Formats: sequence, C-alpha cells, structure tokens
Amino acid sequence: MFRTCFIEVVTCGFPPLEERGKSLKLLAGQDFFGDGVLPKEETLRRADLEKKAVNDMFVILSDIWLDSEEAMGKLETILDGFENVEVVPSLFVLMGNFCSHPCNIAFNSFSSLRLQFGKLGKMIAAHPRLNEHSKFLFIPGPDDAGPSTVLPRCALPKYLTEELQMHVSNAIFSSNPCRVRFYTQEIVFFRQDLLYRMRRSCLIPPSTEETSDPFEHLVATITHQSHLCPLPLVIQPIIWNYDHCLHLYPTPHVIVLGDRSKQQAFKYTGITCFNPGSFTNDSTFVAYRPCNQEVELSAL
Repeated sequence: MFRTCFIEVVTCGFPPLEERGKSLKLLAGQDFFGDGVLPKEETLRRADLEKKAVNDMFVILSDIWLDSEEAMGKLETILDGFENVEVVPSLFVLMGNFCSHPCNIAFNSFSSLRLQFGKLGKMIAAHPRLNEHSKFLFIPGPDDAGPSTVLPRCALPKYLTEELQMHVSNAIFSSNPCRVRFYTQEIVFFRQDLLYRMRRSCLIPPSTEETSDPFEHLVATITHQSHLCPLPLVIQPIIWNYDHCLHLYPTPHVIVLGDRSKQQAFKYTGITCFNPGSFTNDSTFVAYRPCNQEVELSAL
C-alpha cells in the first residue's frame, strides 16, 4: 500500500558560511597552493612582509576591446598616468573580452586579433618603467578565443599572444578563473557576466529584507555555495575533473568578479569582493592595495 506524503517548505536558505580560519584549522594548515603545511615561522614571516609591502598596487581592468580605437586610447591614458607615478604598480590584471564580438564565432578574426595584441605589446613597451617593473596578467573572457566556453577556460591561445610577448617580457597568460598568491593573501579572479546569468536563471527573486543590491546577493550566493558559478550544468557546462578550480573553500581573502555590470565593491564576512566594471563601456577600473586590502574604485 502506497501513501502520499506532502511536504510544505516554510523557508529555504544557504548552507552556513565557514570562516577561512576555521577551515584551515580543520585542514591542519594544508596549503592548497602546493606548499604543503607551512611552518608557523614561515606564515608569520610572510604576514610581516605583506604588511610592509605598502608600495605594492594591483591595477585591474575588465572588458578591454583591442579592436576599439576608443578603448585602446583610454588604455594608453591609463598607462601614461601610471608610468609617471613615483612607484609603478606591481601588477596589471587585464581581463577579457579582448574583442568586441565573440571570437569563437568569427574564426577569420584571429589574425586581426593577433595584430591587435601586437599593438598592445608595443604600447606597453613604449612605457619603459611599467615594462620593466610591472607584471601583466591576461585572463580570457567568456567570448574570447578558446576551444570552448566550458569552465574553467584555458589561457589565450599562443598564436594570438606571440607578438605581444616579443615586446613584454613580464606578460603572464592565465586560465579563467585564476588565483594569485600575495604572501599570505589568496586572491581569486573570475571573468564572467555572472550577475546577468544568475538573475536570468533565478526562479524566485532574492529577499530584500537585508539588502536589495543584486551584487551583494551575488557575493552572498557564491560564498555560501563555496563555488564561483553555482549554475545548472545545462546553463554553464563545467569540466568535471577541474570543477575544484571553481571552489571557494577555504574562502579566499579577495574575490574579483569581472562583470559588465556597474563597478562595485562589497565586504562580506571578512571577504573583500569587487567588480571593476566594463572598461570599454564605462571607463572604470580598480586600484587595489593588498597590504591593507584597500579598494579604490576609479574611472577616467
């Protein structure tokens, strides 16, 4: 005899967020960056060096269309400005998309985009202090060239970047997402129009009791889910063997969400989260000082 059971859902919420310190304690200090279990003395040494690095600054730009003369002109203005400061930034993070149209659709645009990267390399090389002392990290966007749109995205194809590397020796081409270690600090960079996609896939609008800001809801969602892209696989396919690349456990110190939505910063349960905005459309970027986790929302 079968009986039918009806369940009424009174409330639905996220799993609790576990603080980074508690996670590391449970993991016995295991370092996910490959250093194993760090001695306490080494951890203290790195923390001391981090506090002393007051001159280090990261400049983060997202959505840079290399085939747009206006965008390239604005980027040159940015480089001119930082070339003449007393201490140049230690790192420039340039996130895609690097083209105004999806590259995986227009295969004939690859040769043109290769030339645009070459022009960018010459532009950087024309600023000798930046070219010598700063590193340039390139992270592909969702519509950039690559084998597929499945996450995580591999680095930009070497064919596109060869000419740039001839002029810029400190260029680094990373996957998307990308993780950067600054002494004790873990920083996650992720370029995806995540806010739009999350709102589009949302069945029930988020509660406005605590906040009505969509970006704050997005930050709370990914941190509580401990995943950068908690969307169904039919909406955003993920390479299952590399799903761990999208995990946010233990929680990082900083999460940078490159998104076409407006520029914004939000600190949630000790995690610094910000979106530099679309540089091409809004001329916005972020200057980040890792020694004190200070976020400077900037624009031309």
